[in-house]
Amino acid sequence: MASATSRSTQNRLLAALPRAALERYFSELRPVSLIQRQVLYEPGAPLTHVYFVNEGVVSILTKMADATTIEVGMIGIEGAVGTAALLGGETSSQQALVQVAGSALRMNAAECKAAFDQSPAVRAVMMRFIEALFDLSAQTVACNRLHTIEQRCARWLMMARDRLQDDIMPMTHEFLASMLGVRRAGVTETAGELQRSGLIRYHHGRLTIIDREGLEATACECYRIDHNLFMRVCDAGQLGLQEKIKSFVRTRTKNAPRPKHVEV
Repeated sequence: MASATSRSTQNRLLAALPRAALERYFSELRPVSLIQRQVLYEPGAPLTHVYFVNEGVVSILTKMADATTIEVGMIGIEGAVGTAALLGGETSSQQALVQVAGSALRMNAAECKAAFDQSPAVRAVMMRFIEALFDLSAQTVACNRLHTIEQRCARWLMMARDRLQDDIMPMTHEFLASMLGVRRAGVTETAGELQRSGLIRYHHGRLTIIDREGLEATACECYRIDHNLFMRVCDAGQLGLQEKIKSFVRTRTKNAPRPKHVEV
C-alpha cells in the first residue's frame, strides 16, 4: 500500500467545510485507527459516534438472520460512518465493517448532530454525502440483480480503488464473496479470469490492479454512475477546498496510531 504521505488521507467532508465551521463545531475530533475486519457498528447498536474516514475503506453490509451479508454501501475518504444519527437515527440498521485498514477522525454523534442542526454549511455538506450514499445503495440493488459476477467484481474493485487512491489492496476471495453476496467458488473463478486477462494480479491475500482501463471496461455501467457520485462529493473546486483546512485536518491526524493490516 502507498504511504499516507504519498496519497491523500484527508476526509473530503471536513475539507469542504468553512474554517469557521470546523473550528466551532469540530474541535473535539479525535484520531482513531481503523483495523481490518473491525466492526464499527452492528445492526441494532446505538449510534454513539460518527467516523470521518481519512484513509481506508468501510463496507456497509446488510446482515441476514443466518449471518450471511451483502454489501449495500462503501465509504472512504469521501464520507463518514454513522450519519444516520444526523437524521435522528438512534441505532444502526446495518453492519459497518472495515474492509481496508486506515484511520478516521471520530466525533460524538450527539455533537455532530448539533452541528448538523445549527449550521447550514455543515448541513449542506453532510446532506450531499448522505444523498450520494442513498444513491449508491439503490444502484447496488439493481447491480446485484441484473449484472454478472464478473461485472460486479470489476465494479467493486474499481470503487475500492477510487476510495483508496491506490491500485494495491488487501483482499481474499472469501471476503470479496461476502461483499458481493455470492459463493466463494464463483469469486475464485471470476478473479482467475480477470487475472488471466491481465487486469489484476492476486498473490497471498494482496490484489493489484494491473490494467485500470481494462478493468473499468469489464465493469458494468454502475461503476461510472458510482464514480460520478464519488467525484461529486470529492470535487475539491466545487466544494471550496482550502489549504488552511488541509492544515487543520493534518494537525488532527498527525498523532493518530498507525493502522494495522491483518493477514487473512
